[in-house]
Amino acid sequence: MRIISGKYKGKHIQPPRNFRARPTTDFARVALFNILANYFDFEEISVLDLFAGTGVIGYEFASRGCHNLTSVENHPVHAAFIRRMIRELSFEGFRLMERDVFSFLEHHQTKYDVIFCDPPYDMEGIGNLPDIILQHGLLNKEGILVVEHSGDISFAGHPGFFDERRYGKVHFSFFRVPE
Repeated sequence: MRIISGKYKGKHIQPPRNFRARPTTDFARVALFNILANYFDFEEISVLDLFAGTGVIGYEFASRGCHNLTSVENHPVHAAFIRRMIRELSFEGFRLMERDVFSFLEHHQTKYDVIFCDPPYDMEGIGNLPDIILQHGLLNKEGILVVEHSGDISFAGHPGFFDERRYGKVHFSFFRVPE
């Protein structure tokens, strides 16, 4: 796993062997960030990374100049790894919240320009995540919510849905705040 672009381009990130997260593939990340670069100047946005896992999505945003980034991860081994990488790479404005995503959503009020959500593919209730996230009002009016998921799920009927992209087994569904 490596950082694709920015200040730390090419930096390899090696999680511990006991790591249970499924990182977003390099191939899918390149495509995702190319899409997001058409909408945002990464140095000017606020980002929320839910179910952060390895933290690689956050590292990619930070490497590209994002200084307002929050990652939420409740698994202690994963959170410790993210914390270590934030320290090692001296990322500024990169906050880690070591807590349950749903508890975080319930009690957090800051708005974000990009919310990236990568739950475990086998988690129950993935189909409800866009509603849960959007109902808490954390996405700015012009912001984008990206949910990474398997091909077993389709969000095409959701009122905020506007696009889906597939990269191998990785699917990204894109949402805006419904009118």
